Amino acid sequence: MAAQSDVVSKTFRALVESADRKFARVRDLPSYGRDQNHYFQKVFKAYLRLWKYQQENRSKLVEAGLNRWEIGEIASRIGQLYFNKYMRTSDLRFLIEAYVFYEAILHRKYFEGAKAKDVGVRFKELRLIRRIGILGGIESNRETNFKEWKLVVQEIVRFLEVDTAFANTRPLRYCVLFDSRPTSHPYVARFHARKVLKFKDAVLTSYHRNEVKFAEITLDTYRMLQCLEWEPSGSFYQKHPVESVNQTRAVESYENGTITDNSGASGLIDINLAADLTDPTLPQNPRKVVLYRPYTTHFLAVIATICEELPPESIMLIYISASGKGAQSNVSQMESSGGSGKSSKNKVVSGRFSEQNSSASESHSNGKRESSDYYDNCLWLGPRGTAGSNALYPGDIIPFTRRPLFLIIDSDSSHAFKVLHGAERGEPSALLFSPLKPAFKNLAGVDATHNGSQFTFFLTAPLQAFYQMVGLSSIDTDTDVYNDAEEILSSAFSEWEVILCTSNSLDLVWAQVLSDPFLRRLIIRFIFCHSVLSCFCPQRDNEQYLPVCLPHLPSSVSPSSEVVRSAVLRLSNHLKVADYFHFDDV
Repeated sequence: MAAQSDVVSKTFRALVESADRKFARVRDLPSYGRDQNHYFQKVFKAYLRLWKYQQENRSKLVEAGLNRWEIGEIASRIGQLYFNKYMRTSDLRFLIEAYVFYEAILHRKYFEGAKAKDVGVRFKELRLIRRIGILGGIESNRETNFKEWKLVVQEIVRFLEVDTAFANTRPLRYCVLFDSRPTSHPYVARFHARKVLKFKDAVLTSYHRNEVKFAEITLDTYRMLQCLEWEPSGSFYQKHPVESVNQTRAVESYENGTITDNSGASGLIDINLAADLTDPTLPQNPRKVVLYRPYTTHFLAVIATICEELPPESIMLIYISASGKGAQSNVSQMESSGGSGKSSKNKVVSGRFSEQNSSASESHSNGKRESSDYYDNCLWLGPRGTAGSNALYPGDIIPFTRRPLFLIIDSDSSHAFKVLHGAERGEPSALLFSPLKPAFKNLAGVDATHNGSQFTFFLTAPLQAFYQMVGLSSIDTDTDVYNDAEEILSSAFSEWEVILCTSNSLDLVWAQVLSDPFLRRLIIRFIFCHSVLSCFCPQRDNEQYLPVCLPHLPSSVSPSSEVVRSAVLRLSNHLKVADYFHFDDV
C-alpha cells in the first residue's frame, strides 16, 4: 500500500513539475503581441491533467503527505492563467473564470491550514490576496505582523476608498442600457466617412508619485481599462449567477481528508471555456496592454509591435497619464512676460499641477516648427532619478503616426504634445489633451494626488467627475436627484451625437472613428469636460484649466454653443450649484 502511494506521489510531483514549467513559459510571455494562444492551450491541458489526477488519487496523495495548500496552489495557478489570458485578450469570460477560482480558494481557506512559520506559503497566500483585490476587492480584518501583508492591505484600503467614493453608480464599462442612445442610433448607423476605422488595440499607462494603485494597476489605468470594455448584459446576467455557483462548487472541498466533488473535473477547468458565459449580443472588446512604470524604450517597443500587427483600416489608442517635466522655468517666463502666473482669486482652486504656459510648446521660426519643439518637454513614466530612461518626448510618438492613432495625454505638460498636430508621418491623428491644471470648488475636499486625474475621471465617469469638481458626493445626494442628473446628461450626450453625425464641418479624423461606440463616447465626454471647465473657470485665466482636442471639433459643440451651454446650465441648476459657474463669460 505504501509502495503504491509512493508511485502515485511521484507521478503527481512529475505532473506538477511539468505543469509548472509550462506555466513559467506563459507567465513570461509579453502582454502584447498576437499568436500566443497555443501556449495557453498547452498549459491549460497540463493543469487539467494534473487536477484530474489529484482528484482521482486524493486519498493516496494525502497518505503520502499532500498538503492542503498544494491543492490551493494548483487552483491559484489556474486562476492566474485565466487572468493573464484576460489581460492579453480583454475577453471578460476569462476575468470571470479567474474570479470564480480565486473566490473559491479564499472561501475554502486552502492556505490557512499552513503553519505561520512557512514563509513560502504565506507569500503564496499574499499573492492570492493581491490578485483577488485586483479583480474586485476583498475585506480583510486579519491580524498579523506580516509586513508585506500589511502593505497589501494598505494598498487595498487606499484603492477602495477612492473607487467606492461614488457607490451604487453606473458601471465604468460601456453599458448598452445606459450608454447606447436610441435617439442618435439612426444617425450613427447611416453616418459614413471616406474611411471608417475599427478600434482594435489600446496601450494604457500612468505614473504619478504616490498615486493610488493596487499591485500593478493604478487608479487612472483601472478607470480607463474598464471604460474600454463592454458591460455584460441581457442573457449573460440571467445565466451567470447559477453558473458561478456551480463552478465555485467545482473547486472541491477537502474536509478531513475526504473528497467532495460536486461537478466533476471538467466543470472546474474548461479549456474551451463555458460558451454560456459569452454574451452574443456584444462585440469583442478592444485588446488592451496595461504597462506599469515602463522604461520608455519598453513603452515604445510595445507600441511598435502593436503598430506592426494592427489590421488594415484599424486605429490604436494610446493613453498616458503622467507628470511632466518641471514647469517652474515656465512660471518665471510667464511672469516676466506679463502673463498670468497666479491662481484665480475666484471660487476655483487649483490642484497639484504647476503653472505652465500652454502655448510654450508652439514656438515657431519663420512659420515652421523647430526640431527642438519635439524635445523641449517630456512626460515622466517613472522616477526622475533614472533620467532619460523614463522621459517620453512628443518626438518619440511621431514614428507611430504612420498608422491611425487616437492619443490621450493627461499631464501638466500635455499641451507640449500639440506639436504632433501637423507633424504626422501618415494620417492626421486624433489628439485629446488634458488641462495643465485641474479645477475644484473646494481643494480641501479633494486630494488631487490620491483621487486620480480629473481629466481621466471626466472621460470615464463624467457625472462623478462633475460631482467631485463642485464638492458634492453621490452618497450625500438623494438617489432620485442623482438619477435625474444622469438622465440630463444622457439626453445631452444623445443630442450632441446627432449634432456631430450631421455636421458639415466635422473633420475627417473624427468622422472616421465616430461609429465606434468607445471612441464616440470618449469624444462626447471630452465635449462635456471642455464645456464644464469653460463655464467653471473665469475666462481671464482659464486657458491652463481647459482641455484641448486636435483637430478642432465643430463650433456647434463648443462651450459657447447654446445647445452645449444649456445642458451644463440644466445640470448645474438641477444640483443647485449654478452659482459656481460663469455662463455669461463663455
